[in-house]
Amino acid sequence: MFPNSILGRPPFTPNHQQHNNFFTLSPTVYSHQQLIDAQFNFQNADLSRAVSLQQLTYGNVSPIQTSASPLFRGRKLSDEKNLPLDGKRQRFHSPHQEPTVVNQIVPLSGERRYSMPPLFHTHYVPDIVRCVPPFREIPFLEPREITLPEAKDKLSHQILELFETCQQQISDLKKKELCRTQLQREIQLLFPQSRLFLVGSSLNGFGTRSSDGDLCLVVKEEPVNQKTEARHILTLVHKHFCTRLSGYIERPQLIRAKVPIVKFRDKVSCVEFDLNVNNIVGIRNTFLLRTYAYLENRVRPLVLVIKKWASHHQINDASRGTLSSYSLVLMVLHYLQTLPEPILPSLQKIYPESFSPAIQLHLVHQAPCNVPPYLSKNESNLGDLLLGFLKYYATEFDWNSQMISVREAKAIPRPDGIEWRNKYICVEEPFDGTNTARAVHEKQKFDMIKDQFLKSWHRLKNKRDLNSILPVRVAVLKR
Repeated sequence: MFPNSILGRPPFTPNHQQHNNFFTLSPTVYSHQQLIDAQFNFQNADLSRAVSLQQLTYGNVSPIQTSASPLFRGRKLSDEKNLPLDGKRQRFHSPHQEPTVVNQIVPLSGERRYSMPPLFHTHYVPDIVRCVPPFREIPFLEPREITLPEAKDKLSHQILELFETCQQQISDLKKKELCRTQLQREIQLLFPQSRLFLVGSSLNGFGTRSSDGDLCLVVKEEPVNQKTEARHILTLVHKHFCTRLSGYIERPQLIRAKVPIVKFRDKVSCVEFDLNVNNIVGIRNTFLLRTYAYLENRVRPLVLVIKKWASHHQINDASRGTLSSYSLVLMVLHYLQTLPEPILPSLQKIYPESFSPAIQLHLVHQAPCNVPPYLSKNESNLGDLLLGFLKYYATEFDWNSQMISVREAKAIPRPDGIEWRNKYICVEEPFDGTNTARAVHEKQKFDMIKDQFLKSWHRLKNKRDLNSILPVRVAVLKR
């Protein structure tokens, strides 16, 4: 069911299971005309739909009564009727939305288990490139249970309780994957050799029940010019969504940012998605972060609580000049790497062959399979680690001269390049070396972030109660 990843399970599998081939390499190349004909494919998509007049079904819902492409038949999970819906606050009203059921699949507190992990014009002629190799479908793999750390103090217990309640469930991931599968089939009407990947927090192990879905459309192995090619491709995809899939996709928007995206909401699963084109580094860092997430059992609970804390204090929104969730995760990993007795190593240093930025895309998913769990001598509990994280960035880290580097597992001097000069926060992207915190470009926002670290550290140190910095009940409601 999940052809492009090792979805739904921690990355440590027995040796005999570590040789799945997702891709079968092919020497096929795109011709000039094949890529230019994407618009022709769009205009003639209805012809393929006319082959079969079957009703379009998606999950348990059929919002519209139209002829449907045989490539976009919905698949029903055998136990789908029994799956609870996402507890996420709904941003749009859908007449097809079923009543929300909350907490039916949240693990009991005593179990302490992880349950989861403008259009093409005639003058536009792209370069000749190799197509994305096809891959074989593999069955969905259920996650292996991993014991959570013990909580012997109140603060650690609160962190674990919040994690267990808010972590992404396997049913949440299945809904996102079902949507990805259907959308890939539709997009392949425009770009037959393309592949759609689920990336980001939904797959890297740090997702919550309210996490949006991030999708990466890969149309070729070489880089895509985001200002020209990517916008052309996304314009076609956006128009396809608006015309062919309006009964299933709500309010698709084309956002012409540095990395352009199409934002939309799936009416059936009620999940919101961001879709980009050929942001290959997003696929690579998804599997790097996934490996860190399952490398040590304190990592995921700590990251989730810190993301909730940052969101509550309004310092977790790159669109508003504060920190992205990706930057926050890297900041947590960096902190855990720089303790006197580290809890995490640098995976890129220990396993350079598995996490090289030059590794072929069809091999990226195999990297986590080659990494065993990390055994740290640091026995700090979750409460102490949360307190230490706040203290580190409030009083110890030198924002003026240092850069956060997970790749090096230490703070390193800022580079002298223009991207790093006069920046308030520098967080190195582990693969392409860019600054993931470049959104923090106003001193007022930077001061607000530093102030929140300092205030929260003092409060938590004095009270040792998570509610002093993050109202747990409010965080649970937002999930």
